[in-house]
Amino acid sequence: MRDPNVSRSEAGQLSAERRADDLRRLRAERFDVLVIGGGVTGAGAALDAASRGLKVALVEARDYAAGTSSRSSKLIHGGLRYLEQLEFHLVHEALTERGLLATRLAPHLVRPVPILVPLPAEGGARDVPRRIFRRSYYGLGVAAYDVFAGVFGGGRGMPLHRHLTREGARRIFPSLRPDTLAGAIRYYDGQVDDARLVVTLARTAASLGATVVTSARAVGLTRQAREVTGVRVRDLEAPADAPDAEFEVRARTVIAATGVWSDDMSRMLNDVGLRPKLRVRASKGVHLVVPRSAIVGETGLILRTATSVLFVIPWGGHWIIGTTDTDWQLDRSHPAATAGDIDYLLSQVNTVLDRPLTTADIEGVYAGLRPLLAGEADSTSKLSREHAVVEPMLGLLLVAGGKYTTYRVMAADVVDRAMHRLGQTRPSRTADLPLLGADGYAALWRDRADLARRHGVAVGVVEHLLERYGNLTLDLLALVDADPLLGSPLAGAPEYLAAEVTYAARAEGALHLEDVLTRRTRISIETSHRGMESAEHTAELMGAVLGWDAATRAREVAHYRARVEAERESQLMSDDVAADAARLGAPDVRGFAADRGTELPTSPR
Repeated sequence: MRDPNVSRSEAGQLSAERRADDLRRLRAERFDVLVIGGGVTGAGAALDAASRGLKVALVEARDYAAGTSSRSSKLIHGGLRYLEQLEFHLVHEALTERGLLATRLAPHLVRPVPILVPLPAEGGARDVPRRIFRRSYYGLGVAAYDVFAGVFGGGRGMPLHRHLTREGARRIFPSLRPDTLAGAIRYYDGQVDDARLVVTLARTAASLGATVVTSARAVGLTRQAREVTGVRVRDLEAPADAPDAEFEVRARTVIAATGVWSDDMSRMLNDVGLRPKLRVRASKGVHLVVPRSAIVGETGLILRTATSVLFVIPWGGHWIIGTTDTDWQLDRSHPAATAGDIDYLLSQVNTVLDRPLTTADIEGVYAGLRPLLAGEADSTSKLSREHAVVEPMLGLLLVAGGKYTTYRVMAADVVDRAMHRLGQTRPSRTADLPLLGADGYAALWRDRADLARRHGVAVGVVEHLLERYGNLTLDLLALVDADPLLGSPLAGAPEYLAAEVTYAARAEGALHLEDVLTRRTRISIETSHRGMESAEHTAELMGAVLGWDAATRAREVAHYRARVEAERESQLMSDDVAADAARLGAPDVRGFAADRGTELPTSPR
């Protein structure tokens, strides 16, 4: 538990010094719960366990949200299409979580985004009944969505839906082709910067005393007889030949929240003849980012495709278009988008736009993998979005499946199992625990003009910071007060302040250039140069905090540039195998061979 004399913000700072202290704790102490995986579920589980008073540690091989949890559609949503599939329990669960996040837990990170459901135009008078049926059908679905949110959602946090005529729809979304449109329905869901939510979860867990360490890869389980007693961990920031680079972390319970890497955890148990009844398949989802000027509209869109749905979501000065839904069996750390994926998304969105998009409009492309509980279906779009918790061996819990929106439910379920094992009964507290940055956010937003005036910055700057940091904005403004140069825009990315890079290295656990340009900010997908023009300035700012010499700064910049070039090359390839090979041309900055699929052994003690 944290010292009551230390603020939540200070207690949750993930500095280089904090990492060194937490590494010492990992080596020396025994934990009630050790979480493997720093995605949204793992960070959520660490927070849930810490909030119940347990002694908690979390290890992540790369960076917070480095996998699936930074590559989503950036939506906190109930899953409108699950209503059509009669998955009412999933909708109920997700809308409850959406309401909690938007109103209580993270109102600074989750906010309403309007979305249009276009109603397609068809034929002449003979098709009027069909159009009436379609509007009624979709209208009932969206109305049910609102009812679920209001009755079961634990605090709506979103406006109600509204029916629009064709003219009304084109007034708020002029880029819609009039010949394809009979009208529309506008509803609201939640939008989030997924990576920022994950790092905020990790910081909140740290503020409650959890030990959280990135660049710390679990390379094997330790056990006594048939009981797991801990994990062997390698510090990927230590020299490979350092005597203490690999060490054992002792724990009464190990929780593996490893997403698409869940099968690796299962393989660790092969030598004791165990086969967990849990299999995860990876579904690749690709998104495009285009400038806001490429499409004229005030809302998002949701479009039905032959295999799934397509979102067009406003994202600051940009649009996010996605996603695909295809099986992926290649490198899981760096899934690659192909030219075919990009062409598919463009062709789908262009069916409703009056000015077709081309590859020249694309600023960024990102690909992520969804961990789906495997079944007998051939298509990943038919696999389960539900989650499962299993205990294949005493002391080891696996949690997998689910969706980003319901991370807190998954975390509470797996920690409930851990509590039972530990002989304790304290319930989850996270439904009532605001994340760092949430306290006082509404008042700060109301008084943002005064805040800007007091610190001598533009109101727009304060708004930008409040929507990313909430009340932690005061920490960033303090940095600018102490060094006015940090109030200047970052090179190549005028939407961001230099202070945000300094803060990422000082308080948010960023260890490498990629961590900042790809996850603490979204410069790698929001600029046509993909962060290349920001790399030098970012390295200078990070280096001042982390003590990088000139050689280290140059190495970080060179690695980042190689990564961008490899991604660009992969996006020219026609198939997954060629794209995967091209993407792997740039090694992981943390440089560990297990990212290439090395099987991890289990060792007895």
